[in-house]
Amino acid sequence: MDSIAQNPRSNDPVEEGIAAYLDEIIALRHDLHQYPELAFQELRTSKLVASRLSSWGYEVATGIAGTGIVATLRRGEGRRIGIRADMDGLPIEEASDLVYASSNPGVMHACGHDGHTAILLAAARYLAESGNFSGTLRLIFQPAEEIGAGARKMISEGLFERFPVDAVFGLHNWPGVPAGQFGFVAGPAMASVDQAIIRIIGKGGHGAEPHRAVDPVLASASFITALQSVVSRNVDPQEMAVATVGSIHAGSASNVIPESVELKLTMRAFSENVRQQLQERIPALARAQAESFGAEADVNYRLGFPALVNHPKETAFARDVAYDALGLAAIEKDFRPRTASEDFAFMLQANPGSYFFVGNGDSAPLHSAHYDFNDAIIAPAARYWVRLAETFLTDDNG
Repeated sequence: MDSIAQNPRSNDPVEEGIAAYLDEIIALRHDLHQYPELAFQELRTSKLVASRLSSWGYEVATGIAGTGIVATLRRGEGRRIGIRADMDGLPIEEASDLVYASSNPGVMHACGHDGHTAILLAAARYLAESGNFSGTLRLIFQPAEEIGAGARKMISEGLFERFPVDAVFGLHNWPGVPAGQFGFVAGPAMASVDQAIIRIIGKGGHGAEPHRAVDPVLASASFITALQSVVSRNVDPQEMAVATVGSIHAGSASNVIPESVELKLTMRAFSENVRQQLQERIPALARAQAESFGAEADVNYRLGFPALVNHPKETAFARDVAYDALGLAAIEKDFRPRTASEDFAFMLQANPGSYFFVGNGDSAPLHSAHYDFNDAIIAPAARYWVRLAETFLTDDNG
């Protein structure tokens, strides 16, 4: 049965402090859910977040990557920690019957970024009012995670030069993991993601006379079948690779052989070597398969973002904090890497840090029109952020 892991210590001041305003945070989360905004359009969300942070005494810098925010709280001398939450929604029409369902047609928070923002705001309030630490706390509210552009743009605009940190941390909710349980992975934790648009070009003709045409549909079908040989025969079987054809467009009539077929693919890997291997083999295979049918292949291979690789020391530290603050029952045993992708990978290339997961319980999957973030995990996740920040900013060996 799904349940929230309980703090083993009674009378935890962090738990009690967050509980005092938890209803307000949940209402804020519902507000964010009702008014989702797409990548780089998070104007209302950004304004709301900045207003709350300013009212709690943070130094708030806005306009980073358009709608991004960095809030800073300094107390004495010491280290600097960054904690990141994402803010954008997805271009999905919500199919829930929630009273706070999306009011923006075709846009919804189908990945829980409304919850991630609410969790960090809950922690931010406690840390401002009652936090016990010495050092610099930086809270990063990032736009445009869903299109893999927000982290990179914030970094390119001087995020870590303007707001340096000694380590950076982030989290994501995960459906199917018991609510409130945390998952930690040292090393590769999420996959790289790249895309390709492949156009197989043949010679159109009448469906009754295929010998007078060069059929790009047949060539495309052969390529799609052969594509999985890259994963099964070129990639080391002890490595991970995923190649998916998600879109095929060709023709408009049953009796006409079209001139061309357009395929859209995504490729994922945990290692940079495998990622490079996919980048080399897939275009070569597309061209060879097309040529074998007398057709041609035009390949537009687009690099997305790298695998998210957690730093071992910071991941061990993050796990230890979860154990100390929430108890062993709050840690998911043998949590495995996820093959989804996350642009927090760029932040981990720029700084030591770790990205981990908190169970969303038995909810609809991410990116589903029926998904909703589980409000029951706001309190334990916010409590965790508080403990992580306080420990990092008081522990020289963190």
